[in-house]
Amino acid sequence: MEPQLLHTVADGIATVVIHHPAKRNAMTARMWRELPPLLERLGADPAVRALVLTGEGATFCAGADISSLREPDEDPGTLAVAAEEALAAFPRPTLAAVRGHCVGGGCQLAAACDLRFAEEGALFGVTPARLGIVYPASSTRRLVALVGPATAKYLLFSAELIGTDRALRTGLVDEVLPAGELAGRVAEFGRVLVSRAWLTQAAAKEFASGRTDRAAYWAERATATGDTAEGVAAFLERREPRFSRPRGE
Repeated sequence: MEPQLLHTVADGIATVVIHHPAKRNAMTARMWRELPPLLERLGADPAVRALVLTGEGATFCAGADISSLREPDEDPGTLAVAAEEALAAFPRPTLAAVRGHCVGGGCQLAAACDLRFAEEGALFGVTPARLGIVYPASSTRRLVALVGPATAKYLLFSAELIGTDRALRTGLVDEVLPAGELAGRVAEFGRVLVSRAWLTQAAAKEFASGRTDRAAYWAERATATGDTAEGVAAFLERREPRFSRPRGE
């Protein structure tokens, strides 16, 4: 099978799989280009309540497939940043499910997700210093916001790989699972995300990213959809809430 991005939608969860096992799921130029429009389509689908990004088999993503980026009109940095920003802007919760290597552009994509769950033994690295590449300013700021300036500098200055213990301690990952338990935990957590109020999630995602001009908008939407009233009623009646379905926001 050619290197490509595979995707499925089931039970409210969109799963995007980086599929290039011959090169540890390295992203080709075509894959970088195809990710933003794929995310746009999935984000516009009201059936999609959350998105999981993962890699085929035992590896998340080993970065960019350098051999596919040799054409003079291909700027790997520009392609990667466009994909990263599209992932960060996805309107629903996003979760990177990481096994094996999550390096270079792979780590860039994982950092753009809202959450990262990893299997024990996964390795993380931000490796432009190995290639003499200037890491994008926007990606650097996102990494600093995620792990703090000291850890970001360690990763960027050294290009060393770190394991799941340090990744968890520094905030690069949110949960670490024993071997064989990642898929089950991701599926379980996906069901949790789908059961919660999408409106709360959408507003929280905007606020967490620094947007400050839509507080009144989201308060009005909570009233208009009836989600707040439904959530309170369900709590008092000791039943599962029936929240509204998402639409374009």
